[in-house]
Amino acid sequence: MEVIPVPCLDDNYAYLIIDGASKQAAAVDPVKPESVLSAAKKHGAQVTMVLTTHKHWDHAGGNNEIKKLVPGIKVFGGAKDNVEGCTDPLEHGAELELSKDVKIKALHTPCHTKGHISYFVTHKSGDPAVFTGDTLFVAGCGKFFEGKAQDMYHSLSEVLAELPPATRVFCGHEYTAKNLKFAMSVDPHNDALKQKVAWTEEQRRNDKPTVPSTIREELQTNPFMRVNVKEFQVHMGESDPVELLASLRAAKDQFKG
Repeated sequence: MEVIPVPCLDDNYAYLIIDGASKQAAAVDPVKPESVLSAAKKHGAQVTMVLTTHKHWDHAGGNNEIKKLVPGIKVFGGAKDNVEGCTDPLEHGAELELSKDVKIKALHTPCHTKGHISYFVTHKSGDPAVFTGDTLFVAGCGKFFEGKAQDMYHSLSEVLAELPPATRVFCGHEYTAKNLKFAMSVDPHNDALKQKVAWTEEQRRNDKPTVPSTIREELQTNPFMRVNVKEFQVHMGESDPVELLASLRAAKDQFKG
């Protein structure tokens, strides 16, 4: 299984998930369908489904166009979101098949939107992947547009954190450098975080993406994923993980670094 990031707009990522054996591909959030289909052609793959993480235009805004370009294509999205062009609404736990070797599970990860879906993808060999849209970013999380801290805590700590540690994390935006500045401001003694900062600076200097991360890395470096860590709670002066998550999001919203 190969994952191809396709940069779109200013800082969005669409993705192609390609099964190497069958060359069947799923497009994640193809806001620029022509770019995504061009990338698929370059890799000799055929796009047979669209996986929409949530309803916002910069993720779902290409769905109707790709339906014109690929007649009959299935467009998946959260049942609790009003996803543009959705043909097949999904509930938490729904299972899809890209091919006989590539399986996809829908994970309801609400807060940024009520119906936000993350897609957990497994192959018969190799590490799994999760496509987290605007719920989990590298070193950050999405804004609480349609939920509260309890919802984001559920999505991050009770759903995504429970995935295998080696799961590769592919998020919806290239926000990593900005997220790391905030993370360092609240967790300045975290050695893993310092290493992530240095790596990210090198990636961006060379115009390379900072995806994927892994669940293991996010649990080590992402403050929004570390709200259950006792040492971090003590450092932040808050023992309730949901309250800590809420205060972190409020601080991030005001952060000017």
